[in-house]
Amino acid sequence: MLSGKNILLGITGSIAAYKAAYLVRYFIKAGAQVRVVMTPAAKDFVTPLTLSTLSKNPVLSQFTDEDEDGKEWNNHVELGLWADVMVIAPASANTMAKMASGTVDNLLLATYLSAKCPVYFAPAMDLDMYKHPATTANMQQLQEMGNIYIPAGTGELASGLVGEGRMAEPEEILEFITNHIQQGLPLYGKKLLVSAGPTFEQIDPVRFIGNNSSGKMGYALAATAAELGAEVTLVSGPTALPTPDGVTRIDVTDAASMYEACTAQFPAMDVAIMAAAVADFTPKAYSDKKIKKGETLDAIPLTPTRDILKALGQLKTHQLLAGFALETNNEVENAQKKLATKNLDFIVLNSLQDEGAGFQHETNKVTIIEKDNKMTSFELKSKTAVANDIMHKVIELLK
Repeated sequence: MLSGKNILLGITGSIAAYKAAYLVRYFIKAGAQVRVVMTPAAKDFVTPLTLSTLSKNPVLSQFTDEDEDGKEWNNHVELGLWADVMVIAPASANTMAKMASGTVDNLLLATYLSAKCPVYFAPAMDLDMYKHPATTANMQQLQEMGNIYIPAGTGELASGLVGEGRMAEPEEILEFITNHIQQGLPLYGKKLLVSAGPTFEQIDPVRFIGNNSSGKMGYALAATAAELGAEVTLVSGPTALPTPDGVTRIDVTDAASMYEACTAQFPAMDVAIMAAAVADFTPKAYSDKKIKKGETLDAIPLTPTRDILKALGQLKTHQLLAGFALETNNEVENAQKKLATKNLDFIVLNSLQDEGAGFQHETNKVTIIEKDNKMTSFELKSKTAVANDIMHKVIELLK
């Protein structure tokens, strides 16, 4: 959830400021870029040198910094625009009061008022300060203004008292933010099944009938769906591609095992997108020994494989079901027939006649055809961009 995000961490004057060093490490390990803004009082509790070393960025606390040529302006507006997420941890009672009233007397508060992104705040103070009506009112007002409250914990406080007011632990803050972002994603709570890659239909222990599918389109769909908050199960034929982050992968080899895996998973799903290039035929007989070159082999008798997409269409109750049609001629007509006969909600058509589309490419060019034969065509794009277009069609239809 935080990979590639720009996180602006605000640190205020509290003994809990030492925890910010761990928080920076957690954010960076999660793949985020981190910049730190401190109040002047925060520097009494944790050094800017520590935080700049961990974040690999200068730590700011003043509106201007001295350099060889004089004073350099630290632009709070640019900082606010840079951030995808702003986290104020620890948030002292003093800073929360200023945030609630719009008081601006330091760089952190000016940046807070300039931020366009979600702002999280994690209070840290002694028990009596935390329970004071003024603090309670300020925290309530901050939430009404759209800021996101990370609850304080209960434990031993700096005063020696035991009670509420202890800042959430860094790992708890990371988990809270990650979960909050995930819950706001459009596919959060949805279970999604994707099939990808080729199938290998064995002739003997060495040889098989296969196809040129790389699995890249299906894997891009699985990765994009996970990034949009879905719980994704990927049924994959043989491929060297790595499993996308946050995706559960089931490896299969042939059409029969892919059929079994997909039909077993489908009833629990909300959405299924069948992007695998499944063999239409498989050898009638399997030789458990390698067939030697000198042996007579005039033909390899074949039998049809079970139609996975048609089976899912028959099993469908509440699910949104989509498939792919890779065609070489009469593309639209063939795709529309497949859409109707297999009880799909939409089908993704791509043609081997289009340069840069089809197997092994990093790009694809598709047309999405819906039940009412409404067609939406897209230009040649990366498979990741195509996956994004397809998943936004899923979101649209789920609504």
